[in-house]
Amino acid sequence: MSTSRLQLDQDIQPVSEFRKNAASFIDRIQKQKRSIVLTQHGKSAAVLVDVSEYQRMVDKLDKMEDLLEAERQIARGEVFTHEEAKQKIKENLDKWR
Repeated sequence: MSTSRLQLDQDIQPVSEFRKNAASFIDRIQKQKRSIVLTQHGKSAAVLVDVSEYQRMVDKLDKMEDLLEAERQIARGEVFTHEEAKQKIKENLDKWR
């Protein structure tokens, strides 16, 4: 599940409004799965995100970083054939037995 798009007229709120209505803001985030941008002195200051959406974003970022590292390894020539990879795995498994 991903967060719905930001609705500018509803999802940008001053910190002072959040202070007054924190519980209702959190309830809204959990029900609508939409983030809220908090402003302070007229400038964006923070984003409130549903916990499950935050976890999804962190997981996605981790996967993207893993893919980038794999691409770097390929570019450096740090690759193995299928047979070489199987042999290395087998050797490592044998060490643990």
